[in-house]
Amino acid sequence: MVDSGCGEPEVSDSLKAFGEVVKAFRKRARLTQEQFAPRVRYSVPTVASIEQGRRFPPADFVDRAEEVLDAFGTIRGAARHLSRRPGLASWFRQWARLEAEAVSLDTYECRLVPGLLQSEAYARAVFAQSVPPLTDEQLEAQVTARMDRQRLFRERGNVPFSFIIEEAVVTRHLGGARVTRDLLDHMLECATLRNVEIQVMPTRQEQHAGLDGPVRLLETANNRWLGYAEGQQSGHLIADAKQVSILLQRYAKLRSQALTPGDSLGLLERLRGAL
Repeated sequence: MVDSGCGEPEVSDSLKAFGEVVKAFRKRARLTQEQFAPRVRYSVPTVASIEQGRRFPPADFVDRAEEVLDAFGTIRGAARHLSRRPGLASWFRQWARLEAEAVSLDTYECRLVPGLLQSEAYARAVFAQSVPPLTDEQLEAQVTARMDRQRLFRERGNVPFSFIIEEAVVTRHLGGARVTRDLLDHMLECATLRNVEIQVMPTRQEQHAGLDGPVRLLETANNRWLGYAEGQQSGHLIADAKQVSILLQRYAKLRSQALTPGDSLGLLERLRGAL
């Protein structure tokens, strides 16, 4: 299922087990969390969350913990068996982890409203279209995971989120008028956040730099840019610098071709008023 749409995963047995492994080796090294945290270059609350099984450990945490604690490969081995929360497609999980740690995120979408902007009713309507159909349990897991990711907006208030979406994905009225009203209300509310910028690409547009399809871009904490492209039943992380440069150029062009943020909000408000 296309996400266009991680923060902390729910507590799972594998996460709790990993946390116990880290804690055991930390205590073996006679280090408190306060002493251990600066050595792996993470905060004490982050270390505590990982040890309690409430946070999925970043890859660099795993590597640094293994080295600092001289864990005989045990920490790296335990990390290989971690499972994330249900509801996230396997191919999306790597991007979701990077997304949760990025310092800026850009998204262009032409198929549906991006998941980070979806209302709960719209997300349900999206997953209701799944072929083959999802079970009730699967659908609830998908919706829960999608809504949970939206904590990024408020938990990471200093991270800018840019979205460019096609006018057609809103005017399609997926789920009906009531769902669309709820969606537009939710999008307009998201747009009031200082770190969220929404631009609409009008249906009538003679110039368009996004004809090759959706794209996502993010900047990592060490200022490296990565891209992500997703299709049916697959996703592709783009790390090659030349390819990412091309995607950045395309996204910049799309920003200049789409309606301004102010005009975009005006359009969304008019669409809302017409329902």
